[in-house]
Amino acid sequence: MPVRRVLILLALFASLADLPPASAQNPPLPVPGYPAVVSVPGAHNAPDPGKTYKVVFDIGHKSDAPDQPLPGLLMVAKYVNTLAQYGVPASHRDIAVVFHQEAVASTVDNDTWKAAHNGADNPSIALIQALAKAGVALHVCGQGVARGHIDPKTIQPEIEVDVWALTTLIDLQQQGYIRVGD
Repeated sequence: MPVRRVLILLALFASLADLPPASAQNPPLPVPGYPAVVSVPGAHNAPDPGKTYKVVFDIGHKSDAPDQPLPGLLMVAKYVNTLAQYGVPASHRDIAVVFHQEAVASTVDNDTWKAAHNGADNPSIALIQALAKAGVALHVCGQGVARGHIDPKTIQPEIEVDVWALTTLIDLQQQGYIRVGD
């Protein structure tokens, strides 16, 4: 075999070593319809299937457009899908979301949202349901619900109404969760 071919083959094999494992390239994503991050050959600090990821996303900002889901939820979907893309099993993904402040309004059911938004659908509901199905624990601040004069019965059924977001965030951090803000 000519030296040039050997060098080309060696270069090809070296470039393949930088890719994530084959099992991490195209698994079914736990939050369908939302992306994971793109692979970056040679990148460091990729998700490790041997680690358990305990993360709580602190979502307090509303969407800039009332017809768009909460931006913080999009980040959660991308993170969950990225962990799965890199082979982190569901049993090693302990992900939670705490809604508070401006984000509380997006946790209501579709009828309640429609009444407040000229008949438009709640754009966050499908993503909330998909995240819950993917195993993400969802919490909303009861103080925000009360302050916003929201009937707790109108909160999406996938979301747990807690006494106070601050208490939930502290409790989860004491359990080893890392807090990520939106």
